[in-house]
Amino acid sequence: MFKLHKKVKYALTALKYMQRKPVRELSTAKDICALFNIPFDPTSRVLQLMTQNGILEAVQGAYGGYRLVGNLERVSMYDLSRMVVGSIAVTECTSDTNDCERTGHCVLKEGMARLNARLVKLFKEIKVSEML
Repeated sequence: MFKLHKKVKYALTALKYMQRKPVRELSTAKDICALFNIPFDPTSRVLQLMTQNGILEAVQGAYGGYRLVGNLERVSMYDLSRMVVGSIAVTECTSDTNDCERTGHCVLKEGMARLNARLVKLFKEIKVSEML
């Protein structure tokens, strides 16, 4: 079964929540995690990564938090996945690290590469706004 990485789901959850809030209102990682019962550390890291990539703005201080500033109609699921977890890969041989011990003897590598290419193409076509 192909599954989205949990960090991508945490990112989508946070974006959906922030999208529903008034434009200038801030959201904290703590509030998001408590409301949706998701773990703090990976969610906080995902929020930081989305800030570094221009999707969110971080406001520092005692009353700080995050707010949505990016246009989610321009961000693909491929973009979001790359920023929070790295490459999209159906198997080890199609990942950036290519750390499969069977690479030299595998009869499925070419087929898996074709499947991965199609999956990447699909993820590039789907905008985050569609998911929310």
